[in-house]
Amino acid sequence: MIVESPALVWPLIITGLAPFALWLLRGNINLREGVSFAAGILTLGVNLSFVPQVLAGQILLLPLFTILPGIEIKLCADGLALIFSLISSFLWILATSYNIGYMRSLQEHAQTRYYFCFAVAIFGAQGVAYSGNVLTLYLFYEVITVFTYPLVAHHQDEEAYHGARKYLVYLMGTSKLFFLPAMVLTYVLAGTLDFHLGDMIKGIFPPDANPLLVQITYGLYVAGMAKAAIMPLHNWLPSAMVAPTPVSALLHAVAVVKAGVFSISRVLLSAFGVQLMDSLGLGVATAGFAAFTIVAASAIALTKDDLKARLAYSTVSQLSYVVLGVALLSPLAVTGGLAHIAHHAFSKITLFFAAGAIYVATHLKKISLLPGVGRRMPWTFGAFAVASLSMIGVPPVCGFVSKWYMVNGAVSTQQYIFLAALLASTILNAAYFAPVVYRAFFEEPAPGVDLSQFKEAPLTMVIPLCFTAAVSVFLGLYPETFFQFIQAFMGR
Repeated sequence: MIVESPALVWPLIITGLAPFALWLLRGNINLREGVSFAAGILTLGVNLSFVPQVLAGQILLLPLFTILPGIEIKLCADGLALIFSLISSFLWILATSYNIGYMRSLQEHAQTRYYFCFAVAIFGAQGVAYSGNVLTLYLFYEVITVFTYPLVAHHQDEEAYHGARKYLVYLMGTSKLFFLPAMVLTYVLAGTLDFHLGDMIKGIFPPDANPLLVQITYGLYVAGMAKAAIMPLHNWLPSAMVAPTPVSALLHAVAVVKAGVFSISRVLLSAFGVQLMDSLGLGVATAGFAAFTIVAASAIALTKDDLKARLAYSTVSQLSYVVLGVALLSPLAVTGGLAHIAHHAFSKITLFFAAGAIYVATHLKKISLLPGVGRRMPWTFGAFAVASLSMIGVPPVCGFVSKWYMVNGAVSTQQYIFLAALLASTILNAAYFAPVVYRAFFEEPAPGVDLSQFKEAPLTMVIPLCFTAAVSVFLGLYPETFFQFIQAFMGR
């Protein structure tokens, strides 16, 4: 049942005003950072207020204004929207605490600009989550790109500008070259840009739509959403590692890449629909690209000695789990894929938080220099170990649940090649995560590394990363936390 809800605009109002409040309070750093906490808590509270209605089977809708007949700026809230909106607002609160410890400990410059752009990126993420049609999705998708560029270029040196340029060219270039034409073709073929809400079976394209044009439109969408980092449009993501580590966490766990896989999931299931995807063979083709990305990125991660680079390629691989699960089109696989949006977010932000804490405490970036450091930073590396188990897919951490559903989905559709890709990536994940933890706790220090000078990072950093690690275990033990939203979205 579709219900009009004016309250849908509040997450955008709160996150839209927060950056300006941060700027006005730039002279008082405590008040400035307090605004981030307050805005995150308020946004989360408003998002939670939508939960009872959505779980009761309602779809909340709010048309904001009409540009042309059939072309509107429109918001909606269903189960899929709440997954992304709740994650981004909740993790914003924890990221703010982490930011304080990181930015102050390293005495980073331009902190107000940093917090301003961080907040606008969350505004964009909320807009993407609540987009009721393709046009609204596109506009907020671009907001995220534009305002994360200064975050990637934060250090303002040659390496930062090079990484930021590549980031902008990949993300803005693909959206202009592919996403925009796909939106035009959608309007021509379907006569609307509104998503079909209520189930994932039907799409918005009429039965008499030209199959070739529909296939071209779909291909343009997938290519235009490079934030999902499907190979070969993935190279921007490792290059963006020049950013401060909290930005890497934002890119890889909260706003940017999750906006990519969320957008692909939304367009695939709410614009094209399972029936059309299956009849035109689009699901298998997409799953093929995703499976290749999963295995190839995992193999590349194995070769990286820089900790953030290894985590970056891990992210490239893990994002394609979402795409693979959704593209398999079976209820089990779709459930696993959509759940991985949330499960990966909590585990991957833990890993990046840990990498940042290690750098603040030791100024070490290379995995080869970390032997023995875990004995001086047991909380940080303990949380890293828990999140690593999630990436590998070991129970009871939440990554296991996602993979279990995807494996069962692949078996139920008899797509055994995708089952093989999932199993191969699990082995590779273990191969590149286990040595990090083993070295940190059980090996002797690297030559020239004095362990006695190291201790845990500030509590404002350690507490959030331990908390997100604990949430990863909680979601593994109680997967219905997000499954209920997926079931509401699927109309089950």
